[in-house]
Amino acid sequence: MPTFRNLMEERAHVPPSIAPLPLPEPAPLSVLRAVADTVRTGGRDVIARFEGEVQRLFGVRGVRLREFPLRQQARLVTPTRTADAVVLAVPNADPRLQAVLEVMCDPDRPIGAAGLTALASCADLGALVLEVARTRDSVVAPPDGGTTLVGSSPMMQALRERVQRVAITDFTVLIEGESGTGKELVAHQLHECSRRRSGPFVAVNCAALVETLLEAELFGIEERTATGVRGRRGKFEAADGGTLFLDEISDLSLAAQAKLLRVMQDLSVERVGGHGTRRVNIRVVAATNRPLLGLVEQRLFRADLYYRLCGVEITVPPLRDRAPDIPELARHFLARYARTFELSASALDALGLHAWPGNVRELERVVERAVALARGSTIDLDDLPPHVSGQYGHVIGPALAGGDSMRAWGSRYARLVYERCGGNKRRACELLDISYHTLQAYLRYGHPDLPGAVGQLPAWVRSESSGPDRPPGD
Repeated sequence: MPTFRNLMEERAHVPPSIAPLPLPEPAPLSVLRAVADTVRTGGRDVIARFEGEVQRLFGVRGVRLREFPLRQQARLVTPTRTADAVVLAVPNADPRLQAVLEVMCDPDRPIGAAGLTALASCADLGALVLEVARTRDSVVAPPDGGTTLVGSSPMMQALRERVQRVAITDFTVLIEGESGTGKELVAHQLHECSRRRSGPFVAVNCAALVETLLEAELFGIEERTATGVRGRRGKFEAADGGTLFLDEISDLSLAAQAKLLRVMQDLSVERVGGHGTRRVNIRVVAATNRPLLGLVEQRLFRADLYYRLCGVEITVPPLRDRAPDIPELARHFLARYARTFELSASALDALGLHAWPGNVRELERVVERAVALARGSTIDLDDLPPHVSGQYGHVIGPALAGGDSMRAWGSRYARLVYERCGGNKRRACELLDISYHTLQAYLRYGHPDLPGAVGQLPAWVRSESSGPDRPPGD
């Protein structure tokens, strides 16, 4: 029986043609050859190949190689054997983690003594497989352009770093953020940067699930459960070996939440009309545009399901909080739809001034509209929708139309800042970095009877404390 150290030494120089190792059964040798082929040819998911090879050779229902952090230094006692499963220890040098090889079999086809001996050798090989996978995941290749998180602001840099750190684990992830911020894009990034990237990515819109068909959609249905019904897999089984993305999970009813909780506790599903459970090897990523903790307090979301989901949280910031990313995002969408087009300076300024209640999704639609309606290859202010260019036009338009001087423009800007400060002149002086008397001169320029010209300013400029009866502050 080769030791774990011998196997680790062999990992560094696996030859193209592997000589037989002194293993007690031919099955472990076949598994090692398949894993070596995956490493040599650059296969992306060596763990999935290992699990599939063991499952094929032993004819079992499922195989799962995993490692998990120890809690309070309590280790799982191995080997453990039940009527339909065997759990074997996998050698691991990290005392903070425990690695195991789980083999699920049918109760009417138990694994014999010879099979257990061969599986023990496969468990030793599992240590080599985990080491290879860990080495590959330490340097993750960037995903393709379709799933790139665009933006260079500090918020986006922190988001990308968090995604990279979370992706190499198998923990459940909860993504929170407003509608249109790109939560599904983050979920794709988690999948592409994980060891499951060669497996399926299955997305489920929980808001569109019909209550009566929920169990069949998620867990599957057996053949001939009802007249005319054909058996099929559910979303959980379809995502086996990959990632299951549950979008808008806050829209699930309380009854549906209870059914989902039961499955997430042990990651085993039972089809509608079935008589046995099937374990699935998936990673669950959930997303919501409403804070789940607030819904828990309102008793609209189950607390036990919330605490099952919220182990690792990722918050996607709204577009208005990362305004420096707007030009980069706009050019990104423009390059996707029309590479020869460009944005004018005035159009970029208007895009940066808009509040973007629809976030990145709204920005993408605005760029699409501009490309379709632009008269030339340059997208200008007039090519943007009125609700986007309006705020910018309220300020810049009158100045351009009237041929304002720099002093007139300075006066206009001073009145805008004065209004945003709620009529507080001292605060306006601090923001403008000018003296009190200079501010007074700017406010009276062109409007000697209106110190702030409040009535002529657009509504979006006014602060919450502004109002028609507000006296000017000193």
